[in-house]
Amino acid sequence: MEKLFSYGTLQMQNVQLETFGRLLNGAEDSLVGFVLSEVKITDADVIAKSGTDIHPILRRTNNSDDKVKGTVFEITAEELAQADEYEVDDYKRVEAKFLSGTVAWVYAAAND
Repeated sequence: MEKLFSYGTLQMQNVQLETFGRLLNGAEDSLVGFVLSEVKITDADVIAKSGTDIHPILRRTNNSDDKVKGTVFEITAEELAQADEYEVDDYKRVEAKFLSGTVAWVYAAAND
């Protein structure tokens, strides 16, 4: 199983059902050294799934006081590939360590 952190639209039930065909199981956690910003989405499919063209996006600060709350989901490798398809080019997938000590994938700003 893979671990994927969501702080935005992948936490939405309708996005999970549209992207993975099921609701995901996960646990709350916090990512350290990042802050939330926003990005305007232009991909019509992503906008249709999420219901909005403004999505949150992580920006790395490397400041241990900066934390972003979200959920770490357990997904399959196939579902991770589906998540990659859902995320637009503004995001890149990177591994990160969380407050709990868990290591998981996270989508952060591609230009950081």
